[in-house]
Amino acid sequence: MNILFAFASGFVFGIGLILAGMANPAKVQGFLDLGGLWDPSLALVMGGGIIVGSIAFAFAKRRSRSLLGAPMHLPNGSHIDRRLIGGNVLFGIGWGLAGICPGPALVLLGAGIGKGAIFVAAMLVGMALFELIERARK
Repeated sequence: MNILFAFASGFVFGIGLILAGMANPAKVQGFLDLGGLWDPSLALVMGGGIIVGSIAFAFAKRRSRSLLGAPMHLPNGSHIDRRLIGGNVLFGIGWGLAGICPGPALVLLGAGIGKGAIFVAAMLVGMALFELIERARK
């Protein structure tokens, strides 16, 4: 049952990204181009996501189990350090250069678009490098 709901959630999320135009790297880069032809539509999509997410988290905070019966594990960290800031900067640079972030990358990969496959491959390499560095640090 959980797999069915996970698939349905991912499918709805992917359709939402396509309908909002967020799987189009040019649309994302248009939002980030403050000095050129700025496209504010991504701000509206983000605002809608923040509103829906805020309502969902407010609801989830009052529960000890999910609607499917699994225990709730909500984030509770509030520590900001160099690694967090560095990761955000690196994410932002990659997002600005490629116009893609992980969600739309999976949509592009599923649609058979080469740029999405390259992004996902690079993302997996980056994740593997992170794991290797973390193991070496410990």
